[in-house]
Amino acid sequence: MAVAVVGNKALMPREFRAGLNFWSRTDGTAGSPSWAGQANVAIVPADEDFGSCLEILKQQSVTSLRYTQRTPISPGTYLRVSTRIKAIAGNIPQVRIAAYAGNASGGNVAGVVQVGPTVSIPGYGNVVEVSAIVGSGRRDGVDMPWGRNATFGHFGLDLLGDNNGSVRIENLVIEDVTAAFMPGMLDWVDVRDFGAVGNGTADDRAAFVAANDAAGGGQILVPAGTYFIGSDLSLSAPVRFVGTLRMPRAARLALTGKFDFASYAAAFGDETEGLKRAMQALFGFTDHAVLDLNGRVVHLSEPIKAADFAPGLTSFANRRVVTNGQISATPGTAWNSRVVNSVASYNPNQPLILTGVANVANIELGARVSGNGVGREVYVNARNIGAGTVTLSHPLYGGAGTRSYTFTRDRYAFDFSDMEHLSRFNFDDVEFLLEGNASGVMLAMTGSMNCFRDCYFTRPKDRGITSIGTACQGMLVDRCEFLSDEMGDLAQNRKSVALNVNNNDTKIRHSRFVRFGHFAVMNGGGHMIEGNHWFQGDTSQNGVRFGGLVLTQTNVQTTITGNYIDNCSIEWTNEHDPKPNFEGEEYSFGGLTITGNTFLASDTTLGFNWLVVKPFGTGHFIHGLAVMGNVFKSLNKKINRVDRVDTTIAGMDYTRMRNIQFQGNMFNGVLTYVANPVDIKFSQATAANRWMVPVDVALPFDGWARNVEALVATSQISNAANGRISEMPWVQTSLGSNRKQVAVNWSAPARGEISMRVRMDSPD
Repeated sequence: MAVAVVGNKALMPREFRAGLNFWSRTDGTAGSPSWAGQANVAIVPADEDFGSCLEILKQQSVTSLRYTQRTPISPGTYLRVSTRIKAIAGNIPQVRIAAYAGNASGGNVAGVVQVGPTVSIPGYGNVVEVSAIVGSGRRDGVDMPWGRNATFGHFGLDLLGDNNGSVRIENLVIEDVTAAFMPGMLDWVDVRDFGAVGNGTADDRAAFVAANDAAGGGQILVPAGTYFIGSDLSLSAPVRFVGTLRMPRAARLALTGKFDFASYAAAFGDETEGLKRAMQALFGFTDHAVLDLNGRVVHLSEPIKAADFAPGLTSFANRRVVTNGQISATPGTAWNSRVVNSVASYNPNQPLILTGVANVANIELGARVSGNGVGREVYVNARNIGAGTVTLSHPLYGGAGTRSYTFTRDRYAFDFSDMEHLSRFNFDDVEFLLEGNASGVMLAMTGSMNCFRDCYFTRPKDRGITSIGTACQGMLVDRCEFLSDEMGDLAQNRKSVALNVNNNDTKIRHSRFVRFGHFAVMNGGGHMIEGNHWFQGDTSQNGVRFGGLVLTQTNVQTTITGNYIDNCSIEWTNEHDPKPNFEGEEYSFGGLTITGNTFLASDTTLGFNWLVVKPFGTGHFIHGLAVMGNVFKSLNKKINRVDRVDTTIAGMDYTRMRNIQFQGNMFNGVLTYVANPVDIKFSQATAANRWMVPVDVALPFDGWARNVEALVATSQISNAANGRISEMPWVQTSLGSNRKQVAVNWSAPARGEISMRVRMDSPD
């Protein structure tokens, strides 16, 4: 600490017998009148009680005695001023210690107490001690708190009451009693010692700064009270809060000596406000990189919004981490979703804009859009009230027209939607205990490499992680668990989504997702989905199942590897395409690799499929799909096949299928084994020029028999006379009404057995 403790000997005023010119009749300042030569004062050389002392005949309403030498006092110092007095004749006055508080320029410190308690003298000859303690802080026992601006004092006493009474006064004593107010070898400082008032109104910032400067290697104590801090404050010393702070929202508190949630919660006396202030500091100072929640449960009564904790902050791209704790959303109306219904017009040539939006002022940024022609997980990421327009995160597939839309704004524990850009933000080892009250995290408009690691999202009300723009670029979700609030509902009644993605290159790895409406709705490409377990079953004995992972871009360039996919399907659509019909200058469905996964279903319907392609427009085809080395297993009830094209809106162009690898998979409880290419064995019992070979159900997605890669005779090929035929036949593909027959043509009638390798696509 930098508090200077001055020795008592250095503080002690001169004795009266050294000369009365050292004693003033007023305030003690330079030029004030002295007691030297006054007729009503005398030095008594040998009083029986005091020895050498001063005798004064009181002749003024307030008779003052002040030492003219400056006695130094600094913030954190406490002095005791005392003397003994007795009445000897005439009227008996009252007495008090009094002083002049001086600042660095020599002027008087205005507004501070400069007199001690008034003491009555009971009678002649009775010795009374009168004393007062002066110091910088408003501490118990301090009679004259002078704050941090006082640098010296002129100390003495006042005589009050009736005149014409004589008293004798012992020499004045000034002692340093700082140790009585700062025990423990001075290893902490009290902000009151530096002038903090703690009344919630006076700005105590300067006192906190002074205390921080004085703390040295010690700590700062903020005692009981409410301390108003009017502007940014940075404290490098650790702080112990008993009292609380009150600060304008734009003012930032940086507790650099001990930056963690517990300190901020104590500083503001409220966990929600404490977390907001800690987040403000996390984003506001370069020496804060990790916010430690101290393993605590942080009870939030309302969303933590970027606009609240960091007003005006629109972009941030330095690595920041929130770690080691639990975020608990407590019940309350602050979490209620807001629903706005509106009519708007859509033009596919302006794919991200709704125009003529009625009631646009009530539609919130981050609202989820639903209605006819709207794909899943479409969000509002901008609005123009004057122009009556809304900007969307994805195009709409429904075509041009004026329609009714619903805009639903859910509430999130952490809401960064009003930030234009946020990158490299991490939640690490955090449980979001949402308990059906709130959703989890809404990302900013843009950004990249935001990360969730070893986190738990427990019962989010509507959504776990939501992207309303492109801040999901490169997002990492590693070793997390998402537990739905709809686990007791039938699969067809669930509406929640664990996470959505609008941009590219996310990594979803080694995580677990339990009974959501969808585990993930993902647009963009370049995703790696590895080692996860997501399941969406229910207790129904003949339950329907839906898309667990929904891919909404045609050419996805995505790998789905080593996952446990339980009672749900991978659904592949183009529902975010403003012109969903295939137009020739675009990619159709392709770039998907599904390898080494375990697919499980139980108690489902015969028509359930694990792989579903759903075109939202005509003319589409698959041009790059690998489904290899997976296990497909249905328990309790069998299913027909693992794959399907959902033709609710449109079918597919089977003439353009190419580069589909569907091999090395294992099937249990599946009636139809699917492969591409597929090996077909055929036996022709009677000689014929043309063998019609059916390829009924073995090709993926009910595809056509378009190509024959190989044909091998597995027995002698004979003519009607049992003579050997050694010629090579030629084949015709895509025959029959269902295009699933292959004709094997011979120059002469033949019979025998063959094995063919048939494809439903072109291999390149």
